[in-house]
Amino acid sequence: MSDEPMPKDEAGWRKQLTPEQYRILREKGTEPPFTGEHLHTEADGTFTCAACGNPLFASDTKFDSGTGWPSFDEALPGAVEYHTDNSHGMARTEITCARCGSHLGHVFDDGPTASGKRYCINSVCLNLDEKS
Repeated sequence: MSDEPMPKDEAGWRKQLTPEQYRILREKGTEPPFTGEHLHTEADGTFTCAACGNPLFASDTKFDSGTGWPSFDEALPGAVEYHTDNSHGMARTEITCARCGSHLGHVFDDGPTASGKRYCINSVCLNLDEKS
């Protein structure tokens, strides 16, 4: 996890993040499908929160869901928090970074692996710390 101090308010987040990152991470936006840089990333490492550096997903839990967003079948223990999201006329489970509270995406119970989960994550919310 990053030791960098986090912004204390939204003005600080606005300065730290790109406009697109701010819209998605802090305002619960969604990037267009099939546009994110990590959609087809296959490198080994750990995906971290683009806002605070918190480790979120091991690269070996990533799979191609065909939905247009990076998908994972499990989060690292304690990495994310779960929230009921009834916006846009849907009942979903939003996931946020457990360290900074930034929106990452949603988790669904339709994954193809043994976990049965599909963590559908906006690419702009992720950085990859590659194994060397």
